[in-house]
Amino acid sequence: MPEAEGLTNRSVIRGVLLLRELARHESGATVTELAAAVGLARPTAFRLLNSFEQTGFVDRVDSKYTLGWEFARLARHADPYDGLASRIQPALDELALALGETVTLSVPTPSHELELIAAATGSQVVGVSVESLVGQHWPLHASSTGKVVLAEMPAKRLQERLPDELEAFTPDTITDRKVLLKELQQVREQGYSVIDNELEEGLLSLSRPVRDSAGALVAILTVDAPRYRFGRDRIPATLQHMQQASEKLKQLMWPGWESSESPELP
Repeated sequence: MPEAEGLTNRSVIRGVLLLRELARHESGATVTELAAAVGLARPTAFRLLNSFEQTGFVDRVDSKYTLGWEFARLARHADPYDGLASRIQPALDELALALGETVTLSVPTPSHELELIAAATGSQVVGVSVESLVGQHWPLHASSTGKVVLAEMPAKRLQERLPDELEAFTPDTITDRKVLLKELQQVREQGYSVIDNELEEGLLSLSRPVRDSAGALVAILTVDAPRYRFGRDRIPATLQHMQQASEKLKQLMWPGWESSESPELP
């Protein structure tokens, strides 16, 4: 939205950066920690946090800030996906057209489940209704989207989240916890996940995370395709397409965001 660039309020942008970073600290964070994380001068961060505190958007206990009661109250009135799905659809359509395969976007929920909110089908896909995909939920250990979510969890939470017995959906589903944990480490290192014949026989899926400016996981972009047409040799080129689509998605989610950011002035 280039026509709106001159209307962007830099203080609001900086304030949202702080809130976004603060959301990553469940036990709270100091102004020094937050300022360093988002690249703001400490006095600037302090003024913004003080304003948020006065309006209830953050709380402070001793020297640590947390998200506040007013932030939570307003959030209950927002539909998290209503406007987002239509906003991001062009980027999904473009990626599906380039690859000729089905593309989906899922978001992680507070309970560490996944909500598929938008999808697009490529030219080679026949008989698949996009509407039938939206709202679907997939098992975390046997889906490429789920592996991204699991790979984000701290070790203790991951151990609590995984059941003692992992359900098998095909003969190739990973049901050994140690094997899965090893693969999740690989997902963290390489920045994407793959399932090959693990959820449905003949299905290969490739997922990579979409992150906000604080590095937090906000969505997962996925390509689903049949193995006879989409072999592992196509993964490197597909990842490049997905990276480009991910950048477009971030621009669509937060129009003008990058052009509004700049290093903090002294």
